[in-house]
Amino acid sequence: MAAAAFGGLTPGWMTRAWAASWPQRPLRLVVPYPPGGSSDIIARAISQPLADALGQPVVVDNKPGANGNLGTDFVAKSRDAHTLLLCDTGALAISPSVYKQLPFDPSRDLVGVAMLAYSPHLLVVHPSVPANDLRELVALSHRTALNFAVTAIGSAPHLAGVAVERATGARWQYIPYKGGSQAISDTVAGQTQVLMNGMLATLPHVQSGKLKVLGVSKATRVPLLAQVPTIAEQGVKGFESGTWQGVLMPADTPAPVLERLSRELIAIIRSPQVRERLISQGAEVYTQGPADFKKFFEAERKRWAAVVAQAGVKIE
Repeated sequence: MAAAAFGGLTPGWMTRAWAASWPQRPLRLVVPYPPGGSSDIIARAISQPLADALGQPVVVDNKPGANGNLGTDFVAKSRDAHTLLLCDTGALAISPSVYKQLPFDPSRDLVGVAMLAYSPHLLVVHPSVPANDLRELVALSHRTALNFAVTAIGSAPHLAGVAVERATGARWQYIPYKGGSQAISDTVAGQTQVLMNGMLATLPHVQSGKLKVLGVSKATRVPLLAQVPTIAEQGVKGFESGTWQGVLMPADTPAPVLERLSRELIAIIRSPQVRERLISQGAEVYTQGPADFKKFFEAERKRWAAVVAQAGVKIE
């Protein structure tokens, strides 16, 4: 009789029933970069509000390495609806073109939950560098050896630097790091002279005078740095790049879980408290649900594939 009673329950119904009780235990929010970068800042801004909304603790877990690929691989293979990934989705879209072999396929093994925020890249230098705009920096690069700090070879800031280098004729040596926070630290210390990185993590060092900003990689000027011209204004027509933060989960996560989590994340990031906190640091709240996120990711993957091919960047 029990079997007959449950005979009419379809797998879809059972999935919805299970999802209605999700989450059943604490969630792990994996950031595949060191603490202090843009993704880490956003993860820590949303973790407590998300825990309050879901009724379970949310633990931020930094798993840096291989330009974010180690932590991403961990989530992709977890097959666990309680493990989330918060990362720079632009960098994630670049990896398939840069790395000859990846242990995961982001389009196959991961699914986008929600896009959360965007921050343009800032082109900055150590205060001792005798250049006050892009033209002066390019001229200086022909007279003096300049080290250009990047979060990793093949990262979005690296490719943005390559694009500026090719468009202007600049000359600099790329120094790779394991994340944005380490690249910033060495540029602040003067061990590297030039840096391009997300505004969210870089702006505080500009405001404190530890870094000097020369340009913003956005189509229009940003209010917090209204006096700073865009890189496009300084001769690199149409140039725009930035850091996109989003949350992804293993591809087999039930749709009802994705839908609920997406709603909660978007509500949190749009809340006045979180929105104002991020805006004050140079990030824009930019939200997308799962369907739009998927379209965005595939478009970014194609766009960056062309840039990588032109730049000839490949990693074994």
